Amino acid sequence: MKELIKKLVEVSSPSGREDSIRETIINELEGYVDEYRVDAIGNLIVRKAGSAENPKKILLDGHADEIGVVITNIDKDGFLRIDPVGGVNPLMLLGAVMRFRSKSDGSVIRGIVSFESETARDLQNNYKNPSFDNLFLDIGATSKPDAQEKVSIGQFGTYDAGFIDQGKRLISKAMDDRIACAIIVQLFRIIENPVNDLYGVFSVQEEVGIVGASVAGYDIMPDMAIAIDVTGNSDTPKGFKRMDLQLGKGPAIKIKDRASISDRKVVDALMEAAEENNIPYQPEVLIFGGTNAHGYQLTRSGIPSGTLSIVSRYVHSPHEMVDYDDVINAVELLKRVVEKKS
Repeated sequence: MKELIKKLVEVSSPSGREDSIRETIINELEGYVDEYRVDAIGNLIVRKAGSAENPKKILLDGHADEIGVVITNIDKDGFLRIDPVGGVNPLMLLGAVMRFRSKSDGSVIRGIVSFESETARDLQNNYKNPSFDNLFLDIGATSKPDAQEKVSIGQFGTYDAGFIDQGKRLISKAMDDRIACAIIVQLFRIIENPVNDLYGVFSVQEEVGIVGASVAGYDIMPDMAIAIDVTGNSDTPKGFKRMDLQLGKGPAIKIKDRASISDRKVVDALMEAAEENNIPYQPEVLIFGGTNAHGYQLTRSGIPSGTLSIVSRYVHSPHEMVDYDDVINAVELLKRVVEKKS
């Protein structure tokens, strides 16, 4: 499964520009789904029919977008100004390499992010108070016309960071939320005759406001929606003392976060499947953030929704870290839930 993860995380597809990752996922699922469609805002929705006489509908969601930046200005010397697409901390950008597509031939254009400063005091203050107002991106252009031949205002870019296999631990940009996309793809590959109708939604624009999930379930109206996403951690030095979330302790079954409270039926279904099959898991109470479960809860007349999380370190950085065993156990847990007769 590591090759699948590598393939998905290395695709550059920020929020609102999910075409590349969508095509990659469609190719990976060829021959493993009964049907697929792309809705009006770009969500990829796939389906595998259940074998039961009156199958329930189970929807699994992984958002396909990733955080990024958009070019807002090009100055006379060819330096770029940028704005975040999603939750990008300017402190994380310092020294980062960003990638764009060349206007002329589609080749990769890379640039380095730094902070402006006229004095040593400016530099010190900017390090303490990083802001998109005082950072710039250097693509090596020699002038504004030179830069304009390569990129344009309104163009989107992402971190340029590759996949690192550390054995048990995996590191890359866009684990949020391509790790969920990989889990869903793998599940569709290994399930041949699910009891229930299984829907996979690779949703768009989660990072800018849970846009895709707000409409993805409207026509399907599943009996249950499970968002799969990354979550925070408390297992690094002086980690969050109000949380207990650790890499390698199993996928996390969300109880609540800042955006939603998971439906009790969804929580029970996940916990029961984990305990019946000796699959390790962690109960998750996240003190910030939210997932697409919130969007499904608000869809039409409401969908019972919850979240299965992969505990991650350094979320929204160029180098997000997950535990491979947690990923494998998430696939197995979801398989058991989908296969269980109603």
